[in-house]
Amino acid sequence: MRKNEIPLSELVRFCDERSRRHTVKDFPGAMNGLQFANRGGVTKIGAAVDAGLVPFEEAARRGVDFLIVHHGLFWHAPQPVTGAIYARYRVLFEHNIAVYSSHLPLDAHPEIGNNALLAKHLGLPVERWILPHEGVPMAALCTGVERRELVARLGALFKTPFATIEFGSANPQRIAILSGSGRAALDALEDAGCDTLITGELRQEHYNAAQENRWNLYPCGHYATETFGVSALAAEVASQFGLPHEFIATACPL
Repeated sequence: MRKNEIPLSELVRFCDERSRRHTVKDFPGAMNGLQFANRGGVTKIGAAVDAGLVPFEEAARRGVDFLIVHHGLFWHAPQPVTGAIYARYRVLFEHNIAVYSSHLPLDAHPEIGNNALLAKHLGLPVERWILPHEGVPMAALCTGVERRELVARLGALFKTPFATIEFGSANPQRIAILSGSGRAALDALEDAGCDTLITGELRQEHYNAAQENRWNLYPCGHYATETFGVSALAAEVASQFGLPHEFIATACPL
């Protein structure tokens, strides 16, 4: 171990416990946890939404050797390590970068999850959690605010254009929040007594569904809504072990 290095195993253990990795069942292929090891020590922590060549190159440039991501390396069947996949791994090997992934655990977490932090940043008290996946609720159901005020808060938070699909009430009593893909939340709105959803992305067909069901839908970007959890976890790990950390943005508009 070099001077000022923290053992990789200690950071992984902390992340596993704080994210509740072992209690949240994810989609097949997500493989939450340590996905790519380094030589065993960490001096700087990074956070990024996606595991990919550009985030890895930027992490290397900034001296990051422990990168926390939301969308990890493994989602599909095994693939040949050629082309872009080889290029990713080469950067990790050559720059001694470990990759830790946390997907659904960092959507559902009631304190440092994307949905909890979106509610906090928007000043929306969480009443309860809905939309269970394998027994763990994913979406935050919040106390509502006037629609005009909600749009103003979203604009102040994201600072980039987002769609406003408004066929629901002008003064919603409840607001649901589900980061990333929001289609799973739509069928749950009625049972939750809610007509308003903040999410990352939707399909074109959901515009028609909003008209027919009288919903307010605010898709603010899959990437934009999922920057919060990894940033929060990285900050906590850095504080716990006395290491520097930073968020690696890729300016994804989707």
